[in-house]
Amino acid sequence: MMKPTKYEMMVLLNNEFNDDEIKTWSLNYVKTLQKLNASEITVSTRGKLELSYEIKNQRRGNFIEVTFLSPPKSNEVFRNSLKFDSNVLRFLVLNKAN
Repeated sequence: MMKPTKYEMMVLLNNEFNDDEIKTWSLNYVKTLQKLNASEITVSTRGKLELSYEIKNQRRGNFIEVTFLSPPKSNEVFRNSLKFDSNVLRFLVLNKAN
């Protein structure tokens, strides 16, 4: 098994989510990461912010930051699950390895 890599992810969620829905969404993805053998998972809500341009008919979005350790293969599986989540407007995953 490959050594886990540290990742930092920023997710832009649909503006229509309220705080409880964001917590539920975050918890579901933490569980998904855990099933993929990720560890040291932290989730931070950055709040609703105005977007520079419209994305999928949205002018505002909820920003969520997630950091985790994960094998590279698991990260790919996780990224694919985000691609098919209709509540995710955009996401970016950065490899934080030195």
